[in-house]
Formats: sequence, structure tokens, C-alpha cells
Amino acid sequence: MKGHKHCVVAAATLIGLLMPFSASHAQLGNLLNQGSNGSPSGLSGLTGGTSSGGIGNLGSALSGGSVTSSDSSNVVGVLQFCIKNNYLGGSSASSVKDSLMSKLPGGASNSNSSYTDGANGILDTGSGQKLSLGGDGVKQQLTKQICDKILEQGKSML
Repeated sequence: MKGHKHCVVAAATLIGLLMPFSASHAQLGNLLNQGSNGSPSGLSGLTGGTSSGGIGNLGSALSGGSVTSSDSSNVVGVLQFCIKNNYLGGSSASSVKDSLMSKLPGGASNSNSSYTDGANGILDTGSGQKLSLGGDGVKQQLTKQICDKILEQGKSML
């Protein structure tokens, strides 16, 4: 069983490296979803986050193609998390984050739970699902892709 996990992780990584971006994240999402649906791969058990933030949920969010936050405060917080943890770099991401932060009523603060969740790597999709970002290996690759999508969402909000 343990060897099977390594094979699935290796296969998912290879797919992500060898295929074009859109095809790879869909394939990777499908592979990872198998782990969260009770199949023998057991990938959902490899995460260190909350049960709602497993790899299967990140893969599912990406394969669905609509990774967004339901709240502008959460977008700013997630951008903060992504920049702080080097998932996003450059002045563009910081500029988007700062511009959005200035538009928030009262700014982003520790009293705003949506912002705080985002800054701690929790993406609130608004459909009752919260995704825990970060981690190593495949989850790190998925988090990078989600950070890119949240940056796109942030730019569209300006």
C-alpha cells in the first residue's frame, strides 16, 4: 500500500511536468481526487491540514477550473499568504495586494476573520468549502497554481 502511494505521487508529478499547464492541472486534479474518494491511493491522508483542506480538495478545485474566493478580504489574505511563502513573487503580486487592501472598508486587520483565514493559508470558496493551502511536494505545486488564480481574481477586482 505504501509503495502504491509513492507511485501515484510520482505519476502525478510526472504528468504535471510533462503536459501543458491546462491539461496537466486537470489530469493532476483527477489523479488527486482519486485519493480523496476512498481509492487505494490514499493521497488525502498525506496532507497536514484540516480535513477540508486535503490534496483531493485542492485537486478538485483546480480541475473544476473555478478557484476563487467568495470574499475580497479573503483574497487579500490569501495573496498575503502566497507572497509570504514565496508562491507568488515580484512587485505585481504585492501591488495587487496593496491596492485591494486599500479598498477594503477599514483595511485588513486581525479582527477581520476572512482576511486572517486567508493570511493563514485558508481559501474560503464561499460554497461552504475551505481549502488549506501550503505543504510539500504535490500540494505545494497545487498551492502555487491556486495562488496564481487568486492573483488573477485580485487583478480583476481592481
